[in-house]
Amino acid sequence: MAVSRRSMLWIVPGATIAVPLGALLLPRDGQAAQVNAERGIAVRGTDVVAYATQGRPVASSAAFAHAWRGATWLFATAAHRDAFAADPDRYAPAYGGFCAYAVSEGYTAPIDPAAWRIVDGRLYLNYDRSVQRRWERDIPGRVARGDANWPRLAAR
Repeated sequence: MAVSRRSMLWIVPGATIAVPLGALLLPRDGQAAQVNAERGIAVRGTDVVAYATQGRPVASSAAFAHAWRGATWLFATAAHRDAFAADPDRYAPAYGGFCAYAVSEGYTAPIDPAAWRIVDGRLYLNYDRSVQRRWERDIPGRVARGDANWPRLAAR
């Protein structure tokens, strides 16, 4: 039997879920994997400005949308949308919103918006809180490896 992208599974040790490998292998149709966008919505629809202004992930509204880097970014308020539009690099998560631990290991993976940390003014997201704890054991090393790996991963 031939193995296709859709039939392959990626299993996280100790996790209770299996994710189709095709969901992790980005991009599709030759587009750059610069933003973690499911169905065109960046960062699972979480208001990324709220991490900096409220210190927590906040659900967003389609009423406050902004298109950037091929994805739609949603916000909880018009003020957050406008702040992002004025300076997206200030608020956008590192590695296009993909899991910071995965990028440091050389691949991309989805995120849980609740698994986050701001380091030196930069937002990092992780697959889940367990993976986040592993990433936090060596933040400088993980960031250095992630920064080195990201250009190659983003260009796929």
